[in-house]
Amino acid sequence: MKKSTSESVQKGESGAKKSREQSTISKLYLILYNGGQTVGWSYILFLLISYYTINKSNATLWEYLGVPLLIFQNGAVLEIVHAAIGIVRSNVMITTFQVFSRVMVVCGVLLATPTAIYSPGLPLALLAWSITEIIRYGFYVLNIVKHVPHFVTFLRYTTFIVLYPIGVTGELLCFYWAQSYAKENTIWTLEMPNAVNATFNYFYFLWMIMLAYIPLFPMMYMHMVSQRKKVLGGGLKCKSS
Repeated sequence: MKKSTSESVQKGESGAKKSREQSTISKLYLILYNGGQTVGWSYILFLLISYYTINKSNATLWEYLGVPLLIFQNGAVLEIVHAAIGIVRSNVMITTFQVFSRVMVVCGVLLATPTAIYSPGLPLALLAWSITEIIRYGFYVLNIVKHVPHFVTFLRYTTFIVLYPIGVTGELLCFYWAQSYAKENTIWTLEMPNAVNATFNYFYFLWMIMLAYIPLFPMMYMHMVSQRKKVLGGGLKCKSS
């Protein structure tokens, strides 16, 4: 009986030790991931500002910062994985929508059509995205090490009030600048007859996504308002830390 109890204790201690090791590894990974994203989006914001201030090249904005944008925005796909396997406490569906909408803009619009990169929505989206992500990923890093100044929390749950509508406006403008090209050139369109006996029209697909913003944007916005109330309350005043 004593031996059985001793073995149970040892197994319990071993399991607890393994859990602590996994937790430590997860924290280190998340610090590296979120820290890397913070640096990456800071670089994108720097490129965005420098493009309109000190840049003297004839490159388009997309040519100027498209590569880092592709790297760090597509890197956000890992957030869906993080939520799905449980190393972060995020809603998988909400995370998927947030990530997919931006990846769709970058890969399905800017990368796929030559017209979207000239949309006035691109700098709007980039400005909103970069500021939002610098604050968000920076908040995550500080939260992991349990040292989050109150002003960072305030920014995390307040800047969306302005930046989210700006970002969505930019995204929709990029979609709109892409849809005419998609219609005229039938890119990524599958017409009958074909081997899979199915049809797909990318022009209509872009419009379906744009129309999906109508119910989804208010829902996502109110979710963020709700999160803000839970953390900060209803006011806008930033308390000193």
